[in-house]
Amino acid sequence: MTPKSERQDASSRTEPSLLKRGVLFLSLAVLGGGLDLYTKQAIFAWRGLPGEKDIWWVWEPYFGIETAVNIGALFGVGAGKGTLFAAISILAAIGVIVWLFVFRGARSLWLTWAMGLVGGGIIGNLYDRLGLWWDATMNPEWKSGVRDWVLWRINEQWTWPNFNIADSLLVVGAGMLLYQSLFPGQFESLVDEDPSSSETPAEDVAAENVAADASD
Repeated sequence: MTPKSERQDASSRTEPSLLKRGVLFLSLAVLGGGLDLYTKQAIFAWRGLPGEKDIWWVWEPYFGIETAVNIGALFGVGAGKGTLFAAISILAAIGVIVWLFVFRGARSLWLTWAMGLVGGGIIGNLYDRLGLWWDATMNPEWKSGVRDWVLWRINEQWTWPNFNIADSLLVVGAGMLLYQSLFPGQFESLVDEDPSSSETPAEDVAAENVAADASD
């Protein structure tokens, strides 16, 4: 087998790795988004729309369940811009897929997990932004709002804005990306973990191409 044939054979073996990472990414995104939407539906069916019932405390007065609708973005910023946020979410989802599978970021297991969690968060909140949960009997301002239900606070003066599972997935995924950017090189073992699917550095590939072409 010539060097060129060996490189082509090795290249073909990298595809199953990317396919597996694609399955992992899709599974995380679908499961995360599904869990978020299920809990929103269940909690709002149980506790009603915002203001209908008092806080149900899990650990009073620190952690409880309280339904709310966020018509803005983070901390309510940008109220009334739900359509814009939905468009941004769609563009972000496209960007994640391109990064992972066109630019091969999915070669990293760490990045695949991080982006899978982010994808789940995007799915959960985008569903709400598109108004798919809303009906005409509800407050019109809620049509592009996101349903939240987790209440966490230290006291009444130090209360975190209500959030949901999708928000948590987005924060964890973003935190994983931030950690890797601050401490690079820690997850190199999670890139192309199958030795048979390892890729040759670009400089070596270029040199091998020249040598192989000269020998053909």
